[in-house]
Amino acid sequence: MSNNSVIILAAGKGTRMKSKLPKVLHKISGFEMLYFAIKEAKKLSDDITVVLFHQAQLVQQHMENYFDDIRYVIQDHENYPGTGGAVMNIDLKHDKVLVLNGDMPLVEAEELEKFTEIDADIVMSVIKMEDSSGYGRVVIDGDEVVKIVEEKDASEEEKAIKTVNAGIYLFKKEILEKYLPKLSNDNAQEEYYLTDVVELAKNDGHKVAPLYVKEENFKGVNSKYDLSHAEEIMQRRIKKRFMTAGATMHLPDTIYIDADVEIEGESEIEQGVTLLKGAKIINSHIKANSVVEDSKIVDSSVGPIARIRPGSELTDTHIGNFVEVKKSILKGVKAGHLSYLGDSEIDEGTNIGAGTITCNYDGKKKYKTVIGKNVFVGSDTQIVAPVVIEDEVLIAAGTTVNKDVKKGSLAIGGTNMRMVEGFFDKFFKE
Repeated sequence: MSNNSVIILAAGKGTRMKSKLPKVLHKISGFEMLYFAIKEAKKLSDDITVVLFHQAQLVQQHMENYFDDIRYVIQDHENYPGTGGAVMNIDLKHDKVLVLNGDMPLVEAEELEKFTEIDADIVMSVIKMEDSSGYGRVVIDGDEVVKIVEEKDASEEEKAIKTVNAGIYLFKKEILEKYLPKLSNDNAQEEYYLTDVVELAKNDGHKVAPLYVKEENFKGVNSKYDLSHAEEIMQRRIKKRFMTAGATMHLPDTIYIDADVEIEGESEIEQGVTLLKGAKIINSHIKANSVVEDSKIVDSSVGPIARIRPGSELTDTHIGNFVEVKKSILKGVKAGHLSYLGDSEIDEGTNIGAGTITCNYDGKKKYKTVIGKNVFVGSDTQIVAPVVIEDEVLIAAGTTVNKDVKKGSLAIGGTNMRMVEGFFDKFFKE
């Protein structure tokens, strides 16, 4: 770590994405592409620079939600466009410099570390492709790169070469310091190319070594089709990791899991399940077509077709079909079907009947419902928060609970409807 600086190129607009959002902020598995590049870089370096230009402030704001020790620089795109211009005038801490792309979310630190293990002035990633048409060819002799040839400039013999440039490099800092000032934009695009640094160094006798990498891992994302393909790969990796660790997954291709989700123990995930940011599943069974987001599920079962919304924690609990739980703590609870439990605390032994809802929102504020132990809530009950229902209470079907219920009581009955004219305007205008 102490010998490597990292530069991540994230200045481009990404016109092929056909979106107002900068390319590197498009997400796979719940996180922006640039997030993955920085996350892996941090495993290798304590000196990371992200180069920005298009909507730079927006990109930086997004990344600052995750990282607080990254340096951001703005490319002088007007005077020095291109990949070569992007790495100019960056203050680098270490003797080796790894240059990554912010639109390569599938590269992992283990692969990047291989660049640092090769003794050369420049190490460049290359991919062997069966069909290399459309790519610049990398001419290799033994363990050295001879040259990089753009397809339009390649001879027929060179067009037959299967090795192409994968776009990630490791430079000795002294190489960048020597050759960046020598770059020219005398080309069709009038840009400064990082590949020209490779050519200049090679012409002066410096060693340029190839590192063969897998196409799948070094896949760049340039369109929304590419984005979908990258997410498929990421999803396979995520699910393989969990299944290898002991989780059971039914029809895993139908399951969606965000990149920060945790699954522990002998958990079982059925087909069609969606596990979103912050979800943690421990020794639990998530049944078909259920959704869990930013919640902790321990020794419990959820679904089928249930929704656990952010801020919930379920322990030894059964949540059945068409039950929605939001920002609630449930311990030893059964809610079999057709219920909404929001902003609540419900203790062990309690049974929630079908059609029960906590009325936690009055149009302006959210209120809390507290239900104790061994409470039986009958079907079609409305619990109007704020309210406390103590232990060992029976609530009759169809009851509207709008005041606290003492331990051991039976709550029964509805409310008599009455109308107060003009109340709506008065309530909300206050």
